[in-house]
Amino acid sequence: MTTYYSEDHEWITVEGDTATLGITKHAADQLGEVVFVEQQDTGEEFEKGGEIGVIESVKAASEIYAPLDGEITAVNEDLADNPSALNEDPEGAAWIYKIKLSDSAQLEDLMDLDGYKALIG
Repeated sequence: MTTYYSEDHEWITVEGDTATLGITKHAADQLGEVVFVEQQDTGEEFEKGGEIGVIESVKAASEIYAPLDGEITAVNEDLADNPSALNEDPEGAAWIYKIKLSDSAQLEDLMDLDGYKALIG
């Protein structure tokens, strides 16, 4: 398994042609207390850069942008009842989507952990 990071503060862990997507701890900390997560449905297809959800916190609402092309194969339904899980374990149990990758070459546009750490300083 390999984990990649986007400039929009999402992480994506890839295993074969399937990936798990969520937001980084940095993003969760910046948002503050998460109160609602709007997610797309299983089966939805999306393109890199498209909006695929919204996270609302007591501070602000923040869009979730697709870091690459794909199709949603699973939605973390636990976030509907417990959106604050994104504050508790954003890079683990509080994943947002499982996706089937359409073009694995797009992973080259994402960062590794060292690159992401340099981005957030």
